[in-house]
Amino acid sequence: MRELGPVQARLLRAWSQGVGGGRRATSPAAVLEGCLAVQAQDLKAAALGIRTRGSGLTEADVYRALGAERSLVRGWFMRGTLYVVPAAHAGWLRELLAPQLLRRSERRYRELGLGPAELALGERVIAEALADGPLTRDELAVRMTGAGLDASGQVPFHLVRRSALLGTVCFGPVREDGSATYVLADDWLPASTGPSGADAVRKLLLGYLAAHGPATPADFATWSGLGQPAVRPVWKGLLTAGRLEPCRVADLDGYALPADTPPGPEPTGDVRLLPAYDNYLVGFKDRRLSVEPEHERRVWPGGGQINPTIVVDGLVRGVWRRDRTRAVTPEPFDGDPGVVPAEALAGELRDIARFLAA
Repeated sequence: MRELGPVQARLLRAWSQGVGGGRRATSPAAVLEGCLAVQAQDLKAAALGIRTRGSGLTEADVYRALGAERSLVRGWFMRGTLYVVPAAHAGWLRELLAPQLLRRSERRYRELGLGPAELALGERVIAEALADGPLTRDELAVRMTGAGLDASGQVPFHLVRRSALLGTVCFGPVREDGSATYVLADDWLPASTGPSGADAVRKLLLGYLAAHGPATPADFATWSGLGQPAVRPVWKGLLTAGRLEPCRVADLDGYALPADTPPGPEPTGDVRLLPAYDNYLVGFKDRRLSVEPEHERRVWPGGGQINPTIVVDGLVRGVWRRDRTRAVTPEPFDGDPGVVPAEALAGELRDIARFLAA
């Protein structure tokens, strides 16, 4: 069993996530192959999350990967939350995760007055409308109204989301004004050739640990939304088969890494400015390795918010904010700028400005 102190575990986790140890990719697709998925309720934040794991990337590169290149796609995946994932993984991820998300949505459909007839009509209207090309949700709502559906309130959102979970549609290119569009999934995504059932859970778990390890079954169950009953037997089977390496982190058992994970990096003062809702903070049930307890309220102020953070060698050392002019203001914890290497921080600030301006 590998023994890891908290600093070693944190450095290895940051390296796994691509936010430490000098690890940076050279394209948006390579970033996602390394970190598995980027949370994307806020597409601007997702783009910044890809930037911090890459080298020399621009916001236009990210939107090109989501559009013309079709190497990445945004969709409702883990826990029903919006993520950007490699387009080649979208099919099997949807097939694994969508059934329970659809079941959980049934009550909301009834609350919105969407019975079987309305749901079927909504799916048909959306598919027929997108046969003409990408459309925004508002544009789809106009088509719904024209077909006799009540497209008020959250109805368009839930009908579009349902069609995405059923595999009929997916997110398409981002328009110049930043508007998200939807397209027919069969026209946009590669054919799904991935695993299914328990094999899909195994693939997702191995990918998660490669991008988040060391982690526990509870971390993976929480992040994926699959729940521990579905996770435990797969976790145990991989341990028995030698596919995972058990770890003890800070005298706590239950952690694991893929069996071929290299030794962790050394501290180098690697500084990363992570956006709001970044995977490095939302990918775990227990976040104490990344954020010291006395600083939790600065990172999670309440109301579901997760602030942008300054990370040094995997440890959150402050937060940052961006004003309407896009100027970034770093706010180290305790007002002590000495906790963040000045030259590396200045480099990150310059890179954010370059990324957004290009």
